[in-house]
Amino acid sequence: MANKFHNPKSVTLAGKYALGCEVPAGTRLLFVSGQVGLDGNGKLADGIEAQCEQVWKNIGEVLKSAGMDYADIVKMTTFLTDSRFIVANRTVRDKYIKEPYTASTLLIVQGLADPSMLVEIEVTAAK
Repeated sequence: MANKFHNPKSVTLAGKYALGCEVPAGTRLLFVSGQVGLDGNGKLADGIEAQCEQVWKNIGEVLKSAGMDYADIVKMTTFLTDSRFIVANRTVRDKYIKEPYTASTLLIVQGLADPSMLVEIEVTAAK
């Protein structure tokens, strides 16, 4: 049985995400810690779009190390430091996340571990 995404008609969707995801018994789960826009040398990308790109590259590397890829993501949580970043975040996310869409939560927060960090994303993958 594959991962099953739930979107009951009685609940309105406000974007490209699933309302719920069910994974079959015996599925391997990978919990990816929040990733920020730092590259492998510790350099923070400049601007929201570049930080989002780096975040998704970092997530991809963690997934790859577990023999997984973006299609295995079943839940993501995104933290943005400004609501004006929502469109840029979604534009970059849509390069990596395709249908069926994952369960998702988006939060606007006052700040992250470093004031220069504009976005942090954590995911759960199942395979």
